Amino acid sequence: MSVESTYCPGQFSYPFPYGATIRDGGVQFSIFSRSATEMRLLLYRSVDATEPDDVISFDREVDRWGDVWSLFVPGTSAGQLYHFQADGPNAPRLGHRFDGRARLIDPYAGALAGEFQAAPDGVTRPPKCVVVDGTFDWENDRHPRRPLAETVIYEMHVRGFTKHDSSGVQNPGTYLGLIERIPYLKSLGVTAVELMPVYEFPTTNWQGEKTRFSNYWGYDPLCFFAPHRGYAASTEPGGQVREFKEMVKALHQAGIEVILDVVFNHTAEGNERGPTLSFKGLENRVFYMLDADGNYRNYSGCGNTVNGNHPVVREMIFHCLRHWVHNYHVDGFRFDLASILSRDRRGEIMPNTPVVELIAEDPLLADSKVIAEAWDAAGAYQVGSFANLRWAEWNGHFRDDVRRFWRGDDFLLGPVATRLAGSSDLYQSGGRSPYHSINFLTSHDGFPLNDLVSYSEKHNEANGEQNRDGDNNNNSHNHGVEGPTKREDVEQIRSRQIRNMLATLLLSQGVPMLLSGDECRRTQQGNNNAYCQDNEISWFDWRLVERHADLLRFVQAILRLRAEQPSLRRTHFLNGRPEQTGMISDVSWFSPQGGPVSWSANDRSLICLLAPVAGGEDVSRCSWPQRHVMLLLHAGFSPREFLIPRVARDMRWRTFLDTSAAPPRDVYPQYDGPILPRDGKMTLIERSLVCLVSS
Repeated sequence: MSVESTYCPGQFSYPFPYGATIRDGGVQFSIFSRSATEMRLLLYRSVDATEPDDVISFDREVDRWGDVWSLFVPGTSAGQLYHFQADGPNAPRLGHRFDGRARLIDPYAGALAGEFQAAPDGVTRPPKCVVVDGTFDWENDRHPRRPLAETVIYEMHVRGFTKHDSSGVQNPGTYLGLIERIPYLKSLGVTAVELMPVYEFPTTNWQGEKTRFSNYWGYDPLCFFAPHRGYAASTEPGGQVREFKEMVKALHQAGIEVILDVVFNHTAEGNERGPTLSFKGLENRVFYMLDADGNYRNYSGCGNTVNGNHPVVREMIFHCLRHWVHNYHVDGFRFDLASILSRDRRGEIMPNTPVVELIAEDPLLADSKVIAEAWDAAGAYQVGSFANLRWAEWNGHFRDDVRRFWRGDDFLLGPVATRLAGSSDLYQSGGRSPYHSINFLTSHDGFPLNDLVSYSEKHNEANGEQNRDGDNNNNSHNHGVEGPTKREDVEQIRSRQIRNMLATLLLSQGVPMLLSGDECRRTQQGNNNAYCQDNEISWFDWRLVERHADLLRFVQAILRLRAEQPSLRRTHFLNGRPEQTGMISDVSWFSPQGGPVSWSANDRSLICLLAPVAGGEDVSRCSWPQRHVMLLLHAGFSPREFLIPRVARDMRWRTFLDTSAAPPRDVYPQYDGPILPRDGKMTLIERSLVCLVSS
């Protein structure tokens, strides 16, 4: 007897019990509020309408089930525009901030439409909620399920990637525009895009006015379940839902996964001075962390803090993640200021809080990548200790140690070796693996790589805050001139330092994350906090791809080497012992003289020798000949001679990359670089890196 599966690949969707659900002949509207005394549904006929065409009151005796208000409205369908409105106590010291006049965004809305509208009567009119029909032909799309150890992440901004005039796409700054540039991503060699916030966030102020400084980054949530309308080419209410799915499907067809940057730590409602848009007007003391006097706790630095470990909020986060994975086919999440999720309902840091554990253990999220930014704005710093084995982390130690090493700071030899080897000091004792370390040098928050080597100080005057905003501790260096220069000597060392750091990032154990544009020297003109710069300061200038084609080729070659050599992306920590009899150790460290390393000395030069992987999962998927890989790192300020260690003298070595050489001799993608002299000697100029491969 055979049983035919009823599961249709690519068509599985995850329903949730709240929001607007289309049923035969109408729509079921459901919303949570424990303390509301009355609930109303406001229905609109057009996006521009300032007043509802119909107001339907919930019957407290018939339409309330526990703390859930639920009402079926016949004759409504997909595209219907709506808000909620709730009466209840306004007692801030008790945590209640109900306002019966406020138009409220449904926390579970599948899409928003329009902008904030002027409020002459003092009542904020936020974007309208849209009833969404999620039907979509996924054409059997499935998650690529690429192992985390084999992942290369590209952090990017959907709008900024194609908004510049030079992008040449039909729909600049949109999900569809990104689709047109997928061939570039594929050619680069990245395997996943990490999209800065793509759920709904405000693009105008509460009066509907465009402000001088826009909310470009999007770290100001309005609705966690709805794709951002501002990234859609379509003006049809709900059109962003279809376009987002088209983008995900196209990325998957190219073998590229989609990771979303999610912000479950605060919302756009702010503190007591902020507007009532959604959560405040539904159940303020449930959705936000409050002190004993009803004031907002502020661990996010943005005025309020989401109460992530309250059971109701925990359930919402849980539904939201499932929604994006199963209704939009996304492959993982990066949790902004994730340490806030480690705080209990009183704000105290706890190990493995319920919401963190639920995310890790949920069977419907088992294939999803979960990545923590393991710190918050109130001093918590949990890099190396966040949660359990399912969670990877942005490794801030990698960023800082590698930046300082190549800047030439003292006593960084041991730390940079540890980062190259996968940060065992942070992850091994907890039973985790090198791939739990998301290695990065730059991210959206801070200098891009070009500016890291071009500015010693931040230059954020364009943000309108008198240069007070942004981090003052950048570990950057301008190499003699602040900002752009025509001095050839300065440009040479900057170019070399960019290659040094990119090579270190992409050849280290762990998962590399590349900031969009670093591969072609995108600049923010010294701005290290471009959160409000929706302009050429932030946008990807596609002319740079041709202008710095040599650097792009350099990155492509290293990513190909990484993909072909399992020794550069191990799933287990290096231990300095041979994996098989007669082999050299999986990793060996040497001084420039080829002898033992004096880790306590204030040296800036190091040799790292990596042996091929002997067997197991690391090598089972490898179809390329394995090679020994040797890294020669020299962050010193004058030339230095290196002697290849005796254990490697019998091998034939070719130069794979040399950051001091002029392109195209800086990298040899076909493994056909110069052969190392028989005496095993090689002189590296100041601040340079060489990678050798056996042949």
